[in-house]
Amino acid sequence: MKRTGILFFPAFDWSLGDSHPEREERLLYTQEQLFEEGILDLPQIKQFSPRVASLHEVLRAQALLPTPGSQTDSLDAHLIAAGSAILLGEARVRGEIANGFVLARPPGHHSGATVWGNRGFCTLNNEAILVNHLRAQLGIKKIAIVDTDVHHGDGTQDIFYHDPNVLFISLHQDGRTLYPGSGFVNEKGGPNAWDQTLNIPLPPGTGDEGYHFVLEEWVLPRLRAFAPDLIINSAGQDNHFTDPLASMNLSAGGYGRITELLQPDLAVLEGGYSIEGALPYVNLAILLALAGEDYHHVREPQKLERPVLSLAILKPYLQGLKQQHQTIKPNFTIQNKAFFPEGNWIYIPHSVYYDTEGFQENRHDYIRQCGHCGGTVYIESQRSSSQKSCLVRIPFQACSECEQAGYDLWDHLLRHSEDRTSALLQNQFHDKFSVWQRKEGLTQF
Repeated sequence: MKRTGILFFPAFDWSLGDSHPEREERLLYTQEQLFEEGILDLPQIKQFSPRVASLHEVLRAQALLPTPGSQTDSLDAHLIAAGSAILLGEARVRGEIANGFVLARPPGHHSGATVWGNRGFCTLNNEAILVNHLRAQLGIKKIAIVDTDVHHGDGTQDIFYHDPNVLFISLHQDGRTLYPGSGFVNEKGGPNAWDQTLNIPLPPGTGDEGYHFVLEEWVLPRLRAFAPDLIINSAGQDNHFTDPLASMNLSAGGYGRITELLQPDLAVLEGGYSIEGALPYVNLAILLALAGEDYHHVREPQKLERPVLSLAILKPYLQGLKQQHQTIKPNFTIQNKAFFPEGNWIYIPHSVYYDTEGFQENRHDYIRQCGHCGGTVYIESQRSSSQKSCLVRIPFQACSECEQAGYDLWDHLLRHSEDRTSALLQNQFHDKFSVWQRKEGLTQF
């Protein structure tokens, strides 16, 4: 029997406020609905218990700034959500389940390669931590992440923007109309991973038919061409027609069909803030679709009253979007610092606003151009006008030149440590991480 794994973690002790949409009730109503429907009694459903991710597992994907230990007191719920994704991912790779649904909060897809705090309700990126764990520990080579949250998965994109072995696809409400204001078709990947990022910004009002058309005509062919070992669905549910934070028109049944079309190995909960009117029914439809059961009878209590864009209107828009995507060519700026190792280094400025805490992160990203691997990444990051931290990333499957470039950059940072508060060597190739702090010195993870 093909089994579907499910894992609940409501995070009772973490919220952004008693009346904030990101609170424990997001999952409690779903639990009640699944119990009431008897879904958890199906023989193919297997429940799992949460586990805690380690700092080492986090550092494979993200740099916690100014130092990894600086945020640990407030990370408990986030570490459990990330650890839960890892646990169910391991079960899938080892064949214990055919697919799974990680119903855990807090969400994570707005959390990027560098982390100074919480933004978009996210501090740790659950999917990214999961993906890099599976690559480092279980030998998975190619993974596709399809983000169906109504908001652009800008953090996930940031983490994998230079990784040729991760295909990131995001379908979301147009960033000109919704947070975080990104996710346009010209964002196609870095110099060594060009076209491995696909953004499909959709107009407000897009409903079930439009989403399914986009999946069948654009997303699924791209997935088949990439041929990933695993497909991860960042399963945001704020596209629902009752969601208070967005303006899309998906139904619970529409989400079931998305799941049926994508056939993800793992769905990981992201957003969705219509706590009573949508989430219990959307989660039910997704779980039924994963388990191979009929989801068409799932009906939310509220009726759709907003106007839905027809395919006659949507098709020309999507045709233009596709043509625009196909015509965009790489146009990168080479900028070599005096201390950079040999090679061409692409400069990409990056500014991130942390809406939860109200500060700006200013970043300067440099990527070594390489035809053999993802390339060494060097990032200078500064929170507003405060301390500066640096990140050196040696990528998975690094070539010898990029590996040595990473070590040379790290040596330079240690020799000129007075210029910054902290520095992190993220050696994904050997799964080793070093942190230098002005007061504590050098620490290995």
